[in-house]
Amino acid sequence: GSLVRTFTPFYFLVEPMDVLSVRGASVIMNCSAYCETAPKIEWKKDGTFLNLVSDDRRQLLPDGSLLINSVVHSKHNKPDEGYYQCVATVESLGTIISRTAKLTVAGE
Repeated sequence: GSLVRTFTPFYFLVEPMDVLSVRGASVIMNCSAYCETAPKIEWKKDGTFLNLVSDDRRQLLPDGSLLINSVVHSKHNKPDEGYYQCVATVESLGTIISRTAKLTVAGE
């Protein structure tokens, strides 16, 4: 019997865009992926996965977007500024990674 592989659509509906923010503002990095099996959405910042479980300022929204509450930015502490990517995984299919979006925080 020949193995018939059907193509399963799995793609980003929305990818994050570059954002310019100010300190103390809330930012949403948009991301939404489509697949018949709901993809698992994770976020990378500067190439490292964010642990959103224990993060009180960053949270994953139901659609896969990343909400950053009250952007932190000082001369010596810039934890939110950087490059973000949305990573969507469907176990049977694999992983897709969004474009890189830069979060810039305006200086004082």
